[in-house]
Amino acid sequence: MIPHGPSLKPVKRSAARIWLGRKAYRCKRYLEWVFGGNTYARTVLNERLPHIVAAHRTPLLRPLRNVDMWLQHNKVRNLSIAVRKLDGVVVRPGETFSFWRLVGNPTRRKGYVEGMNLFYGKVTVGVGGGLCQLTNLIYWMTLHTPLTVTERHRHSYDVFPDANRTQPFGSGATCAYNYLDLQIKNGTAHDYQLDVYLTDTHLVGAWRASAPPTRTHEVYEKEHWITREPWGGYVRHNVIHRLVYSLDGEKLDDEFVTENHALMMYEPMLEEPRRPSPSPEPDAGQADSSCK
Repeated sequence: MIPHGPSLKPVKRSAARIWLGRKAYRCKRYLEWVFGGNTYARTVLNERLPHIVAAHRTPLLRPLRNVDMWLQHNKVRNLSIAVRKLDGVVVRPGETFSFWRLVGNPTRRKGYVEGMNLFYGKVTVGVGGGLCQLTNLIYWMTLHTPLTVTERHRHSYDVFPDANRTQPFGSGATCAYNYLDLQIKNGTAHDYQLDVYLTDTHLVGAWRASAPPTRTHEVYEKEHWITREPWGGYVRHNVIHRLVYSLDGEKLDDEFVTENHALMMYEPMLEEPRRPSPSPEPDAGQADSSCK
């Protein structure tokens, strides 16, 4: 029996509505940062904490259908600026990591250039484009740690067909300054540190800690289905879980992580899509929604 999901339909909004909505949501975020009651991580240490809890890397350049490569080269420049704001940041017990509070508004004045954005399912160009590769990386690594994701925004459009995907669909986190944020709380008793940098070919990251890990995690897709909507399009759905193991391999838990629903911007294959096997550190999946 095929499970059901919410019925989605593309929403058309005027340019004025989008502009006003963005301003309102940004103001709301500024107020939340000041009056929301969270203690945000600010401390940056050059020294690395001794224990690697989770690590991952994603290729910087990946040819995408109908996307000029200069956009990806510009994305690399944008990532190189953003990682300098994040590398070495320490999230102490009780503190919250906020991606945008640390990175700030990606503007030309700060050196950001035009990169690829996916906006309402369409490839567009915008200053600071491509930073969602960084939030995707951080989110995926966090799922393999005891840290708690308190805010993550799922990709609302599935833009590119699967090509050599080794992560579950919907295991990333989209971002847009500053109202689509990635926030992570340290509810443990130990310090955690984000270690992130670029090589010639990859974006590389790790969560380090002041104490060795006591658990391991495997993230997997528990359910996946595609529905044909009354308006004629398709919606892709899935449910993601993670397995928790002790260090000696004993299965301790099977935790719900998230549920994804995305409008498909391409004709789905008739056969059921191949489901990736669980893996603690797979290659990057494709970004499939708006990001900046």
